[in-house]
Amino acid sequence: MNIDFNALAIDIELATRKAFQEMVANHGSEEIYGFALYSDEGAMTVCPSTNTQTYLETKPKQDYVYYKYEPAEWNYEGDGADEDFSAICNTLYNTLEGDFWSEDEIEDLDDEDEIEDEEFEVFQQTLYQTCIAVLIKLKEEEFFKKLVGRDIFLMFSVTDYEYDREELKEMIITLNDNSYRQEYLDWMKTWRK
Repeated sequence: MNIDFNALAIDIELATRKAFQEMVANHGSEEIYGFALYSDEGAMTVCPSTNTQTYLETKPKQDYVYYKYEPAEWNYEGDGADEDFSAICNTLYNTLEGDFWSEDEIEDLDDEDEIEDEEFEVFQQTLYQTCIAVLIKLKEEEFFKKLVGRDIFLMFSVTDYEYDREELKEMIITLNDNSYRQEYLDWMKTWRK
């Protein structure tokens, strides 16, 4: 693989810091309570997502918990440090194009052979773990708490991807030693098996 995940982690961390600082500067009065990084199943993106209590209050009460914890539904999904995250996405795309498929094959990923599938899965999972590690590092530094004055909900999400529930549970526990943790875990118990 032609990517340095250590350098990528630094880029993701810097972009995450910048994105959250922008969100606090522009939307701090809206009571920010959640921040996430997310990617896609094809491992071609890393983006931030932020939500606020003000926005959450506009959502249907019967689906309140879903809107509270689903980064794809958040008000500032994909917002913050736009140029930085765009550069990260370009790096991922170019790496995938060079290492796993040609430009013509990008539309038809089912034609990958078994070895490339295994290599891609390692790439994908390394990217996902890199994002989680960045969030853990910033949480341990109390980066988010220092900027908003309280703990917030943190997670990593992948669009169109079903996480192993035990792995998801472990991530939520690791990233959230606050009241959000138990509420999320209780919500997980209501999901269909």
